[in-house]
Amino acid sequence: MVLAFRSSAKKTRSNLDMSKDVWATDITVTAIHGFPLVSPGCDVVEVMLLCLSKQDTVIESGDIFVFTQKIVSKAEGRAVNLKNVNPGPQAKKLSSETGKDPRLVELILSESKEIVRQAPDLIVAAHRLGIILANAGIDHSNIESDDSSDRVLLLPVDPDSTSEKYREQIFVATGKRVGVIISDSAGRAWRNGTVGLAIGVAGVPAIEDHTGKLDLFGVPLVSSQEAIADELASAASLVQGQADEGRPVALIRGIKATGPVSSAKSLIRPKEFDLFR
Repeated sequence: MVLAFRSSAKKTRSNLDMSKDVWATDITVTAIHGFPLVSPGCDVVEVMLLCLSKQDTVIESGDIFVFTQKIVSKAEGRAVNLKNVNPGPQAKKLSSETGKDPRLVELILSESKEIVRQAPDLIVAAHRLGIILANAGIDHSNIESDDSSDRVLLLPVDPDSTSEKYREQIFVATGKRVGVIISDSAGRAWRNGTVGLAIGVAGVPAIEDHTGKLDLFGVPLVSSQEAIADELASAASLVQGQADEGRPVALIRGIKATGPVSSAKSLIRPKEFDLFR
């Protein structure tokens, strides 16, 4: 599956000289097909390169690869069998208040810095990485299981570092300088539904500050920060899917972000400025 976006725009200068002000940008988002199920220790980048070769796609410098969190976590061995989890008193108390499995609650607590909100069948937690997610990002979906086990998947240990490792591995294999994003699905305050969220970033401006740039009428922007990595993660999720599609990696081509490279940590709003906590 391939999505193509075309944007044409005109920028007005104070002297009204439009001779160099018209540009067009084409962006493509391509799903990488044929990706097999991932098991602990899997070399995700090597598998991706093989899949790209089979679909006759050659990597170019400036390409951005978006990997879903699930395959990264699986490769890192982050699956946990709930039958091996012994809930403590705090987990049992929170379980009785929310109706959630106390073993799952124990994992949520172990992965979190803070429980932000709770309600029947809902726990919203600040993950140790700083990301606020339902169940601290712990997920049941698309995980192999059997009748004797109930497995869940935790987030990667350090997705920023893993993103950089993947980026370096791609450079060694191809000689091309690319960007890498590890994405997850997350809900948002005031909005229904989930969107792609960047939890790991390397070689890409995670956030770009447009403060001071002029708008169409020459007025400086007072406060305008664009979450580039989150936008890319959301674009990738359109071709990756959310259910049984089996397309965990997407290639984005055509992005010309100019801001300084930064990690996913730069996207985390400090608690003192977070009006929802």
